[in-house]
Amino acid sequence: MAGEQAIFISGGASGIGLAVAGYFADKGWRIGLADIDAAGLEAAKAGLPAGMATTYVMDVRDHGQWETALAGFAAASGGRIDVLFNNAGVAVGGEFAATPLSELQRCIDINLMGVVNGAHAGFPYLAKMPGSVMLITSSAAGIYGASGVAIYSATKFAVRGLAEALDGEWRPAGVKVRTLMPSFIETPLLDQPVQGSNRNVRESVIASGLEITPVAEVAEAAWNAVHGDRVHTQVGKTAKKLWFAARWMPGQIRKTAGKRLDRELRSRTS
Repeated sequence: MAGEQAIFISGGASGIGLAVAGYFADKGWRIGLADIDAAGLEAAKAGLPAGMATTYVMDVRDHGQWETALAGFAAASGGRIDVLFNNAGVAVGGEFAATPLSELQRCIDINLMGVVNGAHAGFPYLAKMPGSVMLITSSAAGIYGASGVAIYSATKFAVRGLAEALDGEWRPAGVKVRTLMPSFIETPLLDQPVQGSNRNVRESVIASGLEITPVAEVAEAAWNAVHGDRVHTQVGKTAKKLWFAARWMPGQIRKTAGKRLDRELRSRTS
């Protein structure tokens, strides 16, 4: 047991978290799956190689639950956590001023404070394993502020900044920090409704003419990010184009975003 590399994944019951769990399990890693969805966790565990995964029902907004889950996983993995995948998140879309404050706060609490809690509780375990990595799911929305998903974009910018800061701060301890910046990925997040619209996220993406990337590509990107030197890894055509444009053509991004939002607003009233 002590020789197996181990990864702990928040938001591991579905989507990106589950895909990454499967990819790392195929490489022989021990998996810790954490999620607020107890039934989803058991289904996810059943789809992984027998004996490779343990599950933890956990709300990332609760620091104490992070501490309990990480302690349990460290005990199950022979005392090692090589990668902490700080992945759990929610999507909140729609016009900022029309979105209830409670929804904005929920997005901040899960997408930002959930990551902060994981980083704070996880560092002592990572520091025991030189060469360990904290991987965070940011987003293409963390590359340039995205109209229509303002609070989601803000949280993804925040974790991007946290990753850059901690990658330097934790270097003396031998701990690397990396992010994934996926564009629109084929996960259940796409099925969430857009505030103030009769569409869900998936329908809005398709209407905007943007691509949806298979989740398997994110899992492979996670493996490469953990074993690579880049702090940020963009996943999907949209994310890669946006990374380039944010550096070289920021004015064009503003114009394009404004036109896209205007079309979306007009489609709701037509």
